[in-house]
Amino acid sequence: MELFRYIRSLFLLSLPLIGGHIAQILIGVGDTLIIGRYSTEALAALVLGTTIFFIIFIFGAGFSFAAMALVSTANTADDTTKIRRITRMALWLSLAFGLVVSPIFIFAERLLLFLGQEFNLAVLASEYLVFSGFAMFPALSASVLRCYLAGMEYVKVTFYISIIAVLLNLFINYLLVFGLFGLPELGIVGAGIATVFVNLFMFISFLIYAKIKLPQHNLFVRFWRPDCGVIGLVLKMGSAIGITSLAEAGLFSASSIMMGWVGQLELAAHGIALQLASITFMLHLGLSDAATIRVSSALGKKDKHEIMSECWAALVISLGLSSLAILIFLGFPKLLISAFLNFEELNANLIVELGISLLALAALFQLVDGGQALAIHLLRGLHDTTIPMYLTVISYWIIGLPSGYILSFHYNFDAQGIWLGLVIGLGFACLFLFLRLIKNLKSLS
Repeated sequence: MELFRYIRSLFLLSLPLIGGHIAQILIGVGDTLIIGRYSTEALAALVLGTTIFFIIFIFGAGFSFAAMALVSTANTADDTTKIRRITRMALWLSLAFGLVVSPIFIFAERLLLFLGQEFNLAVLASEYLVFSGFAMFPALSASVLRCYLAGMEYVKVTFYISIIAVLLNLFINYLLVFGLFGLPELGIVGAGIATVFVNLFMFISFLIYAKIKLPQHNLFVRFWRPDCGVIGLVLKMGSAIGITSLAEAGLFSASSIMMGWVGQLELAAHGIALQLASITFMLHLGLSDAATIRVSSALGKKDKHEIMSECWAALVISLGLSSLAILIFLGFPKLLISAFLNFEELNANLIVELGISLLALAALFQLVDGGQALAIHLLRGLHDTTIPMYLTVISYWIIGLPSGYILSFHYNFDAQGIWLGLVIGLGFACLFLFLRLIKNLKSLS
């Protein structure tokens, strides 16, 4: 009965976080749906563009995720000053990161050509990135404020703001991509501009909520003043989290790059299947965020029994979510893939066939993908980020990615070979991280 109580409590906390993450990914799905109906070529370019944007964002968001765990622990001790210091320095580091990576967006075309992409796809993707690059600053800042609030279990606001952002994104995209109501038809550039507006909306919304709900924190009073002690802690922990996230996101991004070498139709099918897999992954990500919050809080209390109970509760829920995703992917693959395509396009049926085979492999890696995500976040709740960073880099880049390349290009598995590499990399990550988690839990006193 006690475990059931922990499961219920963790699940209820995770629901708004899951909803918020799904809404976040639906913003990308909205881009894909609209651009997919605009043209297949623009869709393939969007896959490349959003891939580049995401891997940069997820690295910079490491400071946000560090803030979530640290704020949760500080909140247990009711340390308002430390909460403020952590959040401010996470914002400092996020803004500095945005400045450092801005040249990547400016010179995106050269980067994509260097990575071996077709010239027309590189040009279109760079047009998207030049505009969407401006969204990096509000996107990272919104992420910090979201994690700051989540660390204190203010999670419902994330869901509500994200839902509004989904609708706003669809509206602006539709207007700008197709050029309605007298506006120019901007195609993929319109999707990039929409990204800027939507992230600005989210940042301003979180900021207003934080100011109204938690005025005692005074987040922006003397914001210019550095805090050397806290910034070092957030930098160390956030960098490790960022590299860990980058290793995983980079695995999928590199798979998109390799898929571009296989062919344009394969890349389009890969993008759709990846969007669908990303939606189910958001279930695990929301759950894992909730587990980070609860384990960090229990760590602040120095309560080993509560830490163990939260870990077991998270594992039970994760297995249930994985089983649900497997049933959906294997039961309705054609319906899911078809939703993203305009069947007036000549090659739509071929993309559906390719996408169905990739979704079968996506079903295969649901258990290990959800498991490794949960293990990373539970370790993060224990403030253990450096060793997990090394374990994920080894799993994804030394084991998973080379396996996909060999299977695809040496054994002629083509698109399916790349996805088998994803399964292998995620499987090893799941194994290594759970072994690390078990070791940490045994060492708790």
